[in-house]
Amino acid sequence: MGFKTGSFPPVDLETFLDQPLLERTRILALHWVEHGFGSPKMIPTIYVLKLVFLYLGAGLTLVTLTSGVGAPWEVGAWWDQPIVYQKLIFWTMLLEVLGVAGSWGPIAGKFKPMTGGLLFWLRPRTLRMPPWPGKVPGTAGDERTVLDVVLYALLLVALAVPIALPGVPSAALEAVLPGVDSGLVDPRWAIAPIVLVVLCGLRDKTIFIAARSEQYIPPLLAFAAVPLLGWAGGNGFVDMVLLLKLAAASVWIGAGFSKLGRHFENVVPAMTSNNPCLPGTAIRRLNYRDFPRDIRPSRLAKLIAHVGGTTLEIVVPVVLLLSTNTTVTLVGVALIVLLHTVILSMFPLAVPLEWNLLFGYAAVFLFVGFPAGDGFALADASSPWLVVVALCGLFFFPVLGNLRPDLVAFTPSMRQYAGNWASALWAFQPGAEDKLDRIVRPTRNQVRQLEDMGYPPVVAEITMQQTIAWRAMHSQGRGLFSLLLRHVHDVDRATVREAEFACNSVLGFNFGDGHLHDRRLIAAIQRRCGFEPGEFVVAWVESQPIHKGTQRYQVIDAALGVVEEGTWRVRDAVETQPWLPDGPIPTTVTWRREGGATPVAPAPMAPSGAPS
Repeated sequence: MGFKTGSFPPVDLETFLDQPLLERTRILALHWVEHGFGSPKMIPTIYVLKLVFLYLGAGLTLVTLTSGVGAPWEVGAWWDQPIVYQKLIFWTMLLEVLGVAGSWGPIAGKFKPMTGGLLFWLRPRTLRMPPWPGKVPGTAGDERTVLDVVLYALLLVALAVPIALPGVPSAALEAVLPGVDSGLVDPRWAIAPIVLVVLCGLRDKTIFIAARSEQYIPPLLAFAAVPLLGWAGGNGFVDMVLLLKLAAASVWIGAGFSKLGRHFENVVPAMTSNNPCLPGTAIRRLNYRDFPRDIRPSRLAKLIAHVGGTTLEIVVPVVLLLSTNTTVTLVGVALIVLLHTVILSMFPLAVPLEWNLLFGYAAVFLFVGFPAGDGFALADASSPWLVVVALCGLFFFPVLGNLRPDLVAFTPSMRQYAGNWASALWAFQPGAEDKLDRIVRPTRNQVRQLEDMGYPPVVAEITMQQTIAWRAMHSQGRGLFSLLLRHVHDVDRATVREAEFACNSVLGFNFGDGHLHDRRLIAAIQRRCGFEPGEFVVAWVESQPIHKGTQRYQVIDAALGVVEEGTWRVRDAVETQPWLPDGPIPTTVTWRREGGATPVAPAPMAPSGAPS
């Protein structure tokens, strides 16, 4: 892999696409093991430059110069200043809402242009996805209006203003940290973004999710509550810091609990293989049982997943919340920073790089800058009820989302990198994918984007097929492929797409959340594109509830709607190979539409070179 030249799969361009779907999946999955996406090193370099110059360079310049805490390179003067942390929250959320932070660029399937976000959401007539169109008045429909554009533009302004304005004096801050004259962000400026992101979200859940609202609304609420907490008899600044600690800890702990089970151990190998910082292929292969015969997770991968991931994310934040020992706290913070650094180095496909930087800094700022032993322990809250209410609020959606994943999106459920996601594969009959160009959007399908950049059509197609091989390396992918084998006519000739990437070209954003491309999005696409029965078939699966061993799936024909519902056992999905050498995994049909497509039950198949 060179700086400008990627590691393209070693296939015969003239014959590769004529091979059966599962054979192509096998070849590309094995290539992923050793090379990941195979992007030239120029691609991760672009992301690093974006972090350095946009997020850190421009962000810290704005934040420090408008806060009176010294120059951006004078880290010792500002790293523990509360107003800096506050403004970095606003700055990060602003970049997320603009679409230039997470889910940006070629690793997220945005090639030309590299940005979704504002290019979609400042444009009337693009698709929007209201979460409860039949229940919340004024939110029906799926077409963006001038009202939506105005609300979105106001949200951008509401996030930018607190960054640009200087802080205001705070008696609560002065009482705890006398001599800190930078003040705090005016609490009133935290209210407008909260209100506007909720209003935008009721009209279009895509923007609410893209804003990472579950990450940033709790801190904004803490900023806004400083005067109220002071009126209640406590010190508003101390309570704000404690609420910020609880908010950060809830993210880590929630993510840790979501990794319980067998999904996450399939995530670690695929993420590690995509790490451009790892030299050679030997380290990547260690994450798999017996490459190339068996690429299920090795014992090492499981150890990394459930000790370096699950256990660390649950235990260390609890220790940080309770520890008054300086050494223990420093070790805990170092482990959290290491965790986020490792994730950064892997360039996961949703590329939440800014978020990882922010939370690494949050660990240092909150737990080193304001240690429990210096008056910032949970016991120092103005009331124990404040802690109880905060914990109930912070963990309500993660608990509900793990018990009833159909009710809560992937991000409020705190399932970062957990592998337990609602997911889908889209299958088009030859040529039918181009009907998506009837949708109003500032971009085209990813294959066409690559062709517009000069890639030959076959190279563009194989590049995008690597993403379905990546999906097959995860537990849900084996079930989704099993459904396509049973429901898609001549599946070997069909155009199969990873829905997370395809959704990006339709909505301008996706972060691994299948709720953004469920049956309602498919219905909205159908109203614009008019697919014939069988032309566009979707295999879609919901996340696994924490207390069940099954996942619920749907098969959706764009022209007919949902044609089948059922379940599969997670155990069956994780125990087979990505290329299904023993045929589709078993499913239990719970409902089938009369007059729908007749399922096809293929015989077990073993692609050449695969163990049978």
